[in-house]
Amino acid sequence: MAKLLLGLILALLLAGGAVAAEGFLSPQPGRVWEFPRDHGAHPDYKTEWWYFVGHLQAATGENFGYQLTFFRVALRRPDPQARSAWRLHTVYFAHLALTDAAHHTFHFRDKAGRGALGLSGAAVKTMQVWIDDWRAELQGDDFHLQAQDAGLGLDLRLQPARPPVLHGANGYSRKAAAADAASYYYSLTRLHTQGTITVAGRQLEVTGLSWMDHEFFTSAMAPNLAGWDWFSLQLADGSDVMLYLLRQKDGTLDPASSGTLVDPQGRTRHLKLKDFQVKATGTWTSPHTGAKYPAGWEITIPEAGYRLTLTPTVSDQEIRAPAPAQVIYWEGEVKIEGTKNGAPVQGPGYAELTGYTGGVGARF
Repeated sequence: MAKLLLGLILALLLAGGAVAAEGFLSPQPGRVWEFPRDHGAHPDYKTEWWYFVGHLQAATGENFGYQLTFFRVALRRPDPQARSAWRLHTVYFAHLALTDAAHHTFHFRDKAGRGALGLSGAAVKTMQVWIDDWRAELQGDDFHLQAQDAGLGLDLRLQPARPPVLHGANGYSRKAAAADAASYYYSLTRLHTQGTITVAGRQLEVTGLSWMDHEFFTSAMAPNLAGWDWFSLQLADGSDVMLYLLRQKDGTLDPASSGTLVDPQGRTRHLKLKDFQVKATGTWTSPHTGAKYPAGWEITIPEAGYRLTLTPTVSDQEIRAPAPAQVIYWEGEVKIEGTKNGAPVQGPGYAELTGYTGGVGARF
């Protein structure tokens, strides 16, 4: 019964359902950021996630993409007078995925828990989030990721090569015209990565490059939002790009859709919707859910000189968290090829596609 209740709560929250937000703060412009403190949890806000994706190479020559995401969802503010240590005020859940390009396979696991008795939790002032033995934590200047489940897993150390990149207006990221439809949002766009992965029972030493997103907010998403398409691009010329397209139910793009360009020197530029174009070049229909997703994209950023083609390394990278939550979205590794001012450029990337099964999905 407890597992069913947890799943129903998660499904309601992910669908933008009305769960009381009394007592929580809403993001406002002008936040003063402080790192490493702000890598930690922000319990004054209702929803938060720490999201890692990356591209790994083994000594065998095999290439892999990975995702490890931790979500914190508060149901109510903790009550310091509560008598029971089991009182449910916060739930946590996590997604682990590995894309094996050489074998054209995709593997996924998930985990959920309640924030009680130390079984799951997230520290403030430093990054330490965990569910049982799955965890992501800051150790000195590096991030350590650990997750293992039934022949799939990772144990990685990530070293930031750049300071945090604040999206939107100094980290205040609008998600619609409504003032309360916003998040605090930053990324670490380049993290040198080494460690081990386990796939199909094999343990492999790997090195590579990762990306980390951290967002926290309170309000549910705008009611006219159908879903979003999100991209992270790590280009060989040293530039990084984050873009998100907010799709409205009438098929148009919300003007709040935006992005960030990080140049090779680490300087950032906010991109408005008019500053870039994203065109789908194909579709893929899931044999599991029947959802029809875009598959392949052409992205242009005219003022920066980019004309890029994105191709999924594996077609089926659909996340299907099982019942009762039934969270479904496409999150996958892509290969980037194109030009910058006419010169060849390439690199790895990730794409996330939500709202293609009738529900908004996992995250902004």
